[in-house]
Amino acid sequence: MTTTTERERTLVNYSVSDGVAIIELTNPPANTYSYEMMRQLDEAILQARFDENVHVLVLRGAGERFFCAGADISMLNSVSPTYKYYFCLHANETLLRLEQTPKLVIAALNGHTVGGGLEIALACDIRIARRNAGKIGLPEVSLGVLPGTGGTQRLARALPKNKAIELMSEGKLISFEEAQELGLVNYIYEPESYWEQIMAYARRFCPPNSASRTVGRIKRAVQSGAEVALAEGLALERELQQLCFQSEDAKEGLAAYIEKRQEKHFTGR
Repeated sequence: MTTTTERERTLVNYSVSDGVAIIELTNPPANTYSYEMMRQLDEAILQARFDENVHVLVLRGAGERFFCAGADISMLNSVSPTYKYYFCLHANETLLRLEQTPKLVIAALNGHTVGGGLEIALACDIRIARRNAGKIGLPEVSLGVLPGTGGTQRLARALPKNKAIELMSEGKLISFEEAQELGLVNYIYEPESYWEQIMAYARRFCPPNSASRTVGRIKRAVQSGAEVALAEGLALERELQQLCFQSEDAKEGLAAYIEKRQEKHFTGR
């Protein structure tokens, strides 16, 4: 249950740098989340959505040991079953909002990413880990519960079904290198320049380097299209392509191709 002290605390830091919204989960030592943290995360997602100067979102955990260790177990052990149900429902809604935001979302896995922490990361589009910084997995079965903030659904969409069941049923924690082999992690960066590399990667998708709105529409086509039949997915793709054709960035990209220009000046419009 949320306490008065917790309501007064900043559990999610939000800042913007050169078109990148940085959302940092901050609840030492393991950046575990509560209902109040999820509310603040929800607010940060909406703030980034509405800000036309934000083109990419980066989620990270405070410190160097944890991205996030999931839900606060002490809190869950002290509240009623009804509270737990609505806590999970709100977390589902928050992560769906993150997943459906038509801007690229990068999870910077700077430390252990376990339980609900992996469930948050699974709602992001690209996952980039810091080498030798921790383990990743969904070990909830060891507590007698299942991964209840989207884990059973998103992991089974990210991996072959039998592998997802294996990892969750065994409660297995694996290295970032093993996760990359499975396709759960996109890239692993060296610790010495980890954050600089994360930001450099994120800025690749900001104007003038990239047609950021088109990137957002690619994401929307994939996220929404994956949940419907092929014919409906193709219809969505056509509608989003038509919006792209009408954009300033498409005009610039096509003109650069015709004029044989290497340099393009995208505006995100």
